[in-house]
Amino acid sequence: MQMVVDSLRKKGKIYKKMQEVPLKELGIRNKIKIYKATDVNGYFWAIFAISQKSKLLMKDVHKFEEIYAKLVLYFDHNFKHKALFIDAPLCSKAKDAFITQGWKIQ
Repeated sequence: MQMVVDSLRKKGKIYKKMQEVPLKELGIRNKIKIYKATDVNGYFWAIFAISQKSKLLMKDVHKFEEIYAKLVLYFDHNFKHKALFIDAPLCSKAKDAFITQGWKIQ
């Protein structure tokens, strides 16, 4: 979580509260970290941190949208912003799809 906080702080994003979402409660078996954060303006952020060696493809875009839908149902509210931290290479079509669906890629 410290890596996510540090990189967001460098970009000027400061959060009042940040908590990690347990994946078992969402029924997810992926190797990702999901955080729910509240910024100083009171907006909610859904932050996904992905660390993998293989390239992210279009099928992964659909998978993360499904996970986001589960997250919205779990907390019973929509998030103002969706951020994605990726250590892996990203396919250009997948990047365009993430951006059109409202994701901020870090």
